[in-house]
Amino acid sequence: MLGQLGLDESLTRLSLEPEALDVYRQGARRPLLSMELGPIVRQRFGSPYAVMHRADLADLLYKACRRFANIDIVFGVRRWDVVSHARGVTVAIDEADGQSRTTRADAFIGADGVHSRTRRDVLGGPPAQFQHRIAWRTLVPLKAVAGQIHPSRVSVFFGTGFHLVCYPLPHRGQANLALFMPAKPDESTQPKPLRPGPIVEEILDMAGANWTPWPLYTVATSTWFTGNIGLLGDAAHAMVPFQAQGAAMGIEDAAVLAPLLVNSQHAEDAFRQFAALRQDRVRRVAALSAQNGRIFHLPWPLSLARDTVMSMQGQRAHLDRLGWIYEHKALAEGSFS
Repeated sequence: MLGQLGLDESLTRLSLEPEALDVYRQGARRPLLSMELGPIVRQRFGSPYAVMHRADLADLLYKACRRFANIDIVFGVRRWDVVSHARGVTVAIDEADGQSRTTRADAFIGADGVHSRTRRDVLGGPPAQFQHRIAWRTLVPLKAVAGQIHPSRVSVFFGTGFHLVCYPLPHRGQANLALFMPAKPDESTQPKPLRPGPIVEEILDMAGANWTPWPLYTVATSTWFTGNIGLLGDAAHAMVPFQAQGAAMGIEDAAVLAPLLVNSQHAEDAFRQFAALRQDRVRRVAALSAQNGRIFHLPWPLSLARDTVMSMQGQRAHLDRLGWIYEHKALAEGSFS
C-alpha cells in the first residue's frame, strides 16, 4: 500500500529488511531458532518484511503530504469540535496561537489514537482498557550492542513475565529496544529489576536509565461510525503489539476507507461498508496479538513446551502460520492512482 503511494525508495532508505528473526530462550546465548525473512518474504508475499522507527515513518508520511496543496496539516490544536448535519460536518478548531477556524467537509474521520476523543465523546464509545503491561522503549548506539545482537536481524528474547525485542536501524546508527513487562497503571518511572540471562542483562546495562514507558491499552467497540463521523486505526481497534500489526492495521484501514469515501454518494454508506470489510480481520489480528503476549511470557516448564514446539516447526513455519496476515490485499490495484 505504501508502495502504491510511491514511497518505496524512502521506505528502503529509512528501514532495515532483516534476513531473519532470532528467537532466544531465557538465559541462552545462542538463538533457539532463526525464522527466515528477507528474500523469501518478498517472493511469497510480494513486499519486503521491514522494520523502522515510528518517528521515521511519521516523518516520511508528513513530507509526502506536504507535496499536495489540498492537504492542510495543523499542529498544536488546543481544542476542536465537530457537528454533523444533513450535508456533511462542520469542524471548529482553536489553534496554538489563539486563532480559530471553521471547516466544512463531507465526513469526519477520528484517527485520534487509543484514547480517542472522537470514540468517547462524539460517538459515545468506551474508554481504552489498560492491559496491565508496559512497553519500555529506548534507542542505543548500534555499536554498543554489536556483541549481543546480529546487525541484520531482529532479536527477540523470551523470559518468565517479560520479553525484549531488539532491531537494528542502520541509517540511524542505533538499535531500537522494546522491553515488555507486567505493570500497574502508576508504574512509569523505570523497569523493574530482572534476572533475564547474560545477553539481556548486557543490553539492559547498555541502555541504562534511558527508557520511555508506553502503557499498553486496547480498544474493543463495534461502533465505528455514526452517520458521517467515523473512526480509523487505534481509535477503533487498538491492540497489544505482540504481532507488530497495530500501525499496519491502521494503514490497511486507510487504504480501504479512502476509495469507499471517493466512490460513495453518502459518507455513512462508506463507513458502513468499511466496518463490514474490516472488523472481522482486526478482531482476528487482535486475538492473535493477545495470545502471543501470553505465550511469550510463559514460566518454566510451560516455556519448555513452547520452545520445543517452535524448534520442531522450523525456520519457515511462521510464513504459513502468518500468511493470512501478510498476503492480505486491502485494496484493489490502482486505488491510489
